[in-house]
Amino acid sequence: MVTYLSQRYCRLIQPEADWRHWTQEAQDLHGISREILLQKGVPATQVCIDLNNLLNGQTVYSDGWVVDYPWLIKLFSAGKQQMKFRLSPLENILSEKQMELWHDTHELLCASMDCTRHRASCDAELVQNVYMQTQHNPEKLSSASFHF
Repeated sequence: MVTYLSQRYCRLIQPEADWRHWTQEAQDLHGISREILLQKGVPATQVCIDLNNLLNGQTVYSDGWVVDYPWLIKLFSAGKQQMKFRLSPLENILSEKQMELWHDTHELLCASMDCTRHRASCDAELVQNVYMQTQHNPEKLSSASFHF
């Protein structure tokens, strides 16, 4: 997660006993085994408290809302916390022009940012940068126009 002030929050989450959905595919994608999550992960309750403190009263936008929203419901249920922020699809705030430019801009930024690790904060930073680039400089779609 990345806030509008570029504050990053990323935690490994310790799986609950009944969470059995960490597939080999997920392990390969993230490069993290279930054992590592059990050893180094933060309990769901703490992650929920942290997210509520960071995002209290805000609307958070996700490019993967159909996956992220059910996951947050599961997380906050396990953490026995009420979500104090709202998650909305990113498409709710994209203009038609931004949608047209999204894929190409995403590809260029991903290449310039070296997006080899699949981590929530890295992914969120990429989405935030694509959003800002397509919003503020839609006519300058070239790798030279991205500064990191």
